[in-house]
Amino acid sequence: MLGALARLVKVEHSVFALPFAYIGLFVAAGGWPGWRAFVLLTVAMVAMRSFAMAVNRLADVRYDRVNPRTSRRELVTGEVTLRQAWIFTAGCAVVFVGACAGLNALCLALAPVALVWGAFYSVTKRFTWLCHFVLGSVLGLAPMAGWLAVKPEFSLAPILFGLGVTCWTAGFDVLYACQDVDFDREQGLWAMPARFGVGTSLRLAAFSHVDAALFFLLAGYAAGLSWIYYASWAVCSLVLLIEHRLLSENDLSRINVAFFTLNGIIAVLLGAGTLLAVFLAR
Repeated sequence: MLGALARLVKVEHSVFALPFAYIGLFVAAGGWPGWRAFVLLTVAMVAMRSFAMAVNRLADVRYDRVNPRTSRRELVTGEVTLRQAWIFTAGCAVVFVGACAGLNALCLALAPVALVWGAFYSVTKRFTWLCHFVLGSVLGLAPMAGWLAVKPEFSLAPILFGLGVTCWTAGFDVLYACQDVDFDREQGLWAMPARFGVGTSLRLAAFSHVDAALFFLLAGYAAGLSWIYYASWAVCSLVLLIEHRLLSENDLSRINVAFFTLNGIIAVLLGAGTLLAVFLAR
């Protein structure tokens, strides 16, 4: 059962958000934030992401049943029942709120807002092609969450990191949606490739990733990070370029490499570069 639930929410995709939460955490703390903040933030992030993904699977189950690409998902095959998925979703929400409560009063106050926004994404593809940016903004909360975990006040650096994550996530989500362009059109869904075509969507995704790189550059400056961060930023920008060179309007065969492998590298590399910059500056 636990394995099926882990597959349902693709727990391995936590690699996309966790490094950015740690960026906010360690930059705000100026070093090691302590085990309490580190563990509670980790629990909150995994719970929040699992909640949002479970809601998305529940909202999309009627589409997953008729989409050949998604017909083997756990809710479709019955490996996880709808009742079990709802219980799991509620449990993730409770764990998330509890972890936020353990951090500080501001995190607790913002917890319901984060849950509502995380769930809202799942319905946006029904009415707007900006759904990719709504998803991006959910992951974009990660740097601010990490920052608020130890410093309950808003600041420019985590906001810029959050905008970078928003554009980065939106860009690679557009790439992923190119696989379902025909299906989305048949179902009347508003994913960007279904609305504008694959070619235009690939260019818009590239533009979004250029914006992401610029926001990450400005975030490093706002956070006062050293050359180590900028070196990792430069490599990540190169990886983004490679990502777009792998795909074309007529060839999406390397979508899994572009979507998961390269973006996982970007998240880990930028996170590691930030942590090195923070610790070596002490």
